[in-house]
Amino acid sequence: MSTPDAVPVSLAEIARIAGVGRAAVSNWRRRHDSFPTRIGGTDVSPQFSLAEVENWLRENGKLKDIDGRELLWPRFEALGSRDGSGLAVADAARRMRSPRKRSAHPGLPAEARELVEEAAKLGRKEGPRETFEFLLQRWLDTHVRQLSTTPPPLAALMTRIALAVRLAEGRANGEKDGGGRGDGTGKTGELTVLDPACGTGHLPAAVAQEYDGPRVRVLACERDPALAALAGARLGFLEEENPGFRSEIATADALRADPFAGTNVDLALCNPPFNERDWGYEELATDQRWTHGLPPRTEPELAWVQHLLSHLAPGGSAVVVLPPAVASRKAGRRIRGSLLRTGMLRAVVALPPGSAQPHSVSLQLWVLRSAPDGGSTLPPSQDALFVDATRFARPGARDPGPDWDALGAYVLSAVELLDQPDGTLPGSAVRVPLLDLLDDEVDVTPGRHTATGVEPSGRELTEGWRELQVSLEELTGQAGRLAGLAFDTGTPRTTVTVGDLVKAGALTLRAGQQPSESKASSGATEVPLLTVADLLMDGTPGGPVTANPAHTLAEEGDIVVAGVVRAYRAWVHEGPPVALGPQLFALRVDPDKLDAHFLAGCLRAPANGRQAGTHASSSSRVDIRRLQVLQLPLAEQAAHAEVFRRLRQFETLLAKADGLGRGLVSDAGDRIAAGGLIV
Repeated sequence: MSTPDAVPVSLAEIARIAGVGRAAVSNWRRRHDSFPTRIGGTDVSPQFSLAEVENWLRENGKLKDIDGRELLWPRFEALGSRDGSGLAVADAARRMRSPRKRSAHPGLPAEARELVEEAAKLGRKEGPRETFEFLLQRWLDTHVRQLSTTPPPLAALMTRIALAVRLAEGRANGEKDGGGRGDGTGKTGELTVLDPACGTGHLPAAVAQEYDGPRVRVLACERDPALAALAGARLGFLEEENPGFRSEIATADALRADPFAGTNVDLALCNPPFNERDWGYEELATDQRWTHGLPPRTEPELAWVQHLLSHLAPGGSAVVVLPPAVASRKAGRRIRGSLLRTGMLRAVVALPPGSAQPHSVSLQLWVLRSAPDGGSTLPPSQDALFVDATRFARPGARDPGPDWDALGAYVLSAVELLDQPDGTLPGSAVRVPLLDLLDDEVDVTPGRHTATGVEPSGRELTEGWRELQVSLEELTGQAGRLAGLAFDTGTPRTTVTVGDLVKAGALTLRAGQQPSESKASSGATEVPLLTVADLLMDGTPGGPVTANPAHTLAEEGDIVVAGVVRAYRAWVHEGPPVALGPQLFALRVDPDKLDAHFLAGCLRAPANGRQAGTHASSSSRVDIRRLQVLQLPLAEQAAHAEVFRRLRQFETLLAKADGLGRGLVSDAGDRIAAGGLIV
């Protein structure tokens, strides 16, 4: 049995339990002789007894608002195996919903049953679904390298696309449900949905959230018993909350042993496993699902595509996540050609990198649709829709995901015009005639076809050159004014350190920190979080995080300093408050003694950062208190501050002109190379 005494916890886990940052726990360990002794791990990553830690925190008043789930999770993690802990979380969810049912999952470890009962009791006290989602997310985070999940925003987008395509088909054929409403459901008014590789149930859960019809029936399949159990637990909560929602989870390999063979559905959603060579090529060679051709051994994703199509009811739609190589590999060109000729493959959407695992590639959504009359082909279509949405990536954000709101609005605005050939498509979306696609390659990569469709017009290029000309004129003017500055290098000037200014009361210095993971109170304010990693990208803050007194907030007029050599900079913050992460500092001046822009200009000098740094490596810290500031009367500070502002404006104009110039060179080069130059 995994008792609290035998459960090891790290410093990070102790910080989560106490609702503080890890640095605070390190301070407790250093300052209090009574802090529990290490029971394992290493000097760098020590581990402590959960029971001893809990007792120490209680005795020292560090658990004023303890979250019982934080104390519970380390015991699940201590079960060891991925499957054992996953089945325990799923069984705890079942017990939260049905306390009288005692039968456990057959694969549940015996030593976990007491823990399951404790978790169920806590869940009924603190909220069953909230407790389950907490444990599930911790389980997914712990085993993130072994699992591939569908992020909720992507699952929601896939559901909306499938509903939009299916509903459009339903309206086109005058379908009505039992309530006399053309919503694309069958005659019973119940929307049926299939996910043959459901994982932990993100896609079925998105259907329950996005579809506002009266009844939904979800058929899901997962070959991994632990994932299937967790998916069943998640959908079980949805069934309790929504009387019109029904689900059926099967534990099976959908390709080799389809548990729903012969069942037709309105929607099919899938995020299948990628690049699996052992998908059943030999034993499924004569399977009737391969109406577009036997998928090559190296093309398991095309087997999943045809599996989805085999389950679609007349006029049904499917959306599947695929790696980009599926769109262009030679081995799959015959099947891609058949999907296009029969009208089954209607659209391909290129997602930004970071939309789902693997985060380094631009995954694709294939939008499929079956014939409205149940035949093998749709009415002859003259084109296919390609949408390049890769521009919605957020490279400067802490979260690797894209701007989901903008991405979703853009993709849906394009997909909704799928059956409107006269509609004006947005941005990087284009209809490509089938004659241009059915060549020797049958490449359906969106970027191959949208590049020519979104190139700037001659008028746009002309306007771009004029904008660059204006920027260069402004840049020249600034350069002329800066060239007139006079410098006196012979007279030594007195400087003072930031530390001395703090002692003199001329400014206050506050260090940023890693925000705690404590629960947000109702009505709490959220603010963006700026970190050194954000500065190394494009400076866009991530977050948001819940503001509390423990956070260091930079408000308008404060000077923000990055205290690390590789990202060293200083500036006066403008705009709403922002929380500062580790190695960032906020300086607030006394306006009667210091000019904020003058101070920022002095601190920003590269030589200043080098002198105050440790020089050990590019990741070395800068001792903020050692930074030098020119000692001048307040009146002279204002004059220096104005020159510092000019330098900042020149730097901004220079960056803008550089970006405009590079873009124009690229766009003009493409147009000229394509024969667009009139001579």
